[in-house]
Amino acid sequence: MTINQHPSPVSSPLRIGLLGSYGGCNIGDEAILMCVLSCLRAHRPHARLVVFSRHAEHTRTHQPEADEVVDWEGVPQKPVLDALAGLDLLVLGGGGILYDGEARRYLRLVKAAHERGVPTFAYAVGAGPLREADDREAVRTVLPQMTEVVVRDEESRLVLEEVGVDREVTVTADPALLLTPEPFTEQMMRQEGLPTDTRLIGMSVREPGRAAEKLDEDDYHALLADVAEFLARRLDAHVVFVPMERQDVRHAHGVLSRMSAPDLGRILHNSYSPGEILGFMSHLDMVVGMRLHVVIFAALTGLPVLPLPYSGKVFDFARRTGAPALVGVAREQAGLLLAEVDRLWDEFPRRQEDLTTRVRGLQALARETCARCGFLLDSIDGVVPGDERGAAAVHLHDVVTP
Repeated sequence: MTINQHPSPVSSPLRIGLLGSYGGCNIGDEAILMCVLSCLRAHRPHARLVVFSRHAEHTRTHQPEADEVVDWEGVPQKPVLDALAGLDLLVLGGGGILYDGEARRYLRLVKAAHERGVPTFAYAVGAGPLREADDREAVRTVLPQMTEVVVRDEESRLVLEEVGVDREVTVTADPALLLTPEPFTEQMMRQEGLPTDTRLIGMSVREPGRAAEKLDEDDYHALLADVAEFLARRLDAHVVFVPMERQDVRHAHGVLSRMSAPDLGRILHNSYSPGEILGFMSHLDMVVGMRLHVVIFAALTGLPVLPLPYSGKVFDFARRTGAPALVGVAREQAGLLLAEVDRLWDEFPRRQEDLTTRVRGLQALARETCARCGFLLDSIDGVVPGDERGAAAVHLHDVVTP
């Protein structure tokens, strides 16, 4: 992560906690964590950054900006609550964490922070679906008590409004839009058995579940097999599946098994950092993606990308980047999807400049989240707004340079 900010020369004793879906379960969430840590480090280089993780050892190994890591799942709660009590600020998110089955668990810790007098900041979180009564109640009662709530898309704001959250909510953009690519070398390509003398089409799949409850597994496997075969023939290309979670590998195999020419497909098998996955995009010619962060990485790289909107967050990102915004991934939509892929490839040279402009706008919004968090830090440790020592003096375009 490249920081292009003049940090405060005044040492800060602040302890800042980060709570999210961290611990190596999802590359997109790890990308978010990297960007949020980088933002906080830029604003308060001497602060102690404490990550509440689902897999502490993974976070200690892969997130060097974290000063402390606290396990919070499946462990005695007293050490977790003690860690909360010692914070000056708890940052919730970012990413999609306010949804059925999960929202109440995160917000239980946010509520505990409030009970201990700790300010809280929702850092470009995603919300929905929220239909379960316990999760809706947690969101409705805890979010109004937070110091500031920032969501990453309009869809999330509408979900919170429907639940009955009565407070100001700011809409910005996903923190991972500020991720910096790392090299994905020719040696790495060879280790994956990927050809370097033909076009490569990236594809991402995901599992059905609470965050994607309307997915029919057989249906969408067959649909994506149709798309993969069409692209392989149309563009004389190989298709490369990019897993963002371990379960994605099984679903990639499910798509491959339905292709009449599975030898034209590959799956990335080794483990990579978020920056390396972003760097891998430079080897691709096009991306068709269900995973939001594969779509984001493709847009950051300037690739033609067709998002497959299994949920509102993917549809919202497609709309904001000007990508074709389909309405679902049902098998009966195969003809429409293939026509959109074909048109996207043909028209992209004319669309590319517009995509670049839109992505820059979203990156500016992602920097706004960071700046807002900086203003809150100023108020916590008593820096006067406009004082050259404080985060409030940082220009939005100077916070993080991708």
